[in-house]
Amino acid sequence: MSESDAAKQAAVAWVREQMDHHGLTFDHLVEAGCFPEPDTEDGADAAPAVPEAEAPVASNAAPRVLYRNAMGQTWDGNGEYPDWLQRAVNAGQSIDFFRVE
Repeated sequence: MSESDAAKQAAVAWVREQMDHHGLTFDHLVEAGCFPEPDTEDGADAAPAVPEAEAPVASNAAPRVLYRNAMGQTWDGNGEYPDWLQRAVNAGQSIDFFRVE
């Protein structure tokens, strides 16, 4: 098995774990627009799953750092904890210990 195949299998396992954790099914993901619409009959691509008004705006500004560890790894506080922070919290460290503000 190549390194690429192993990475794909790990990603699939992670997605399945997240779906189980949040009680999601494939139908939920389809309804949420996670997959592009199939090509239309005339060969043109269908409209994007995310309306343009809701698409993220590209920005040159770096995300604001709220947490940093001694190795310089950072997190802006959005989304799930990064691995380094999750491991520290699981080990009993307070998240406030890493707060930059």
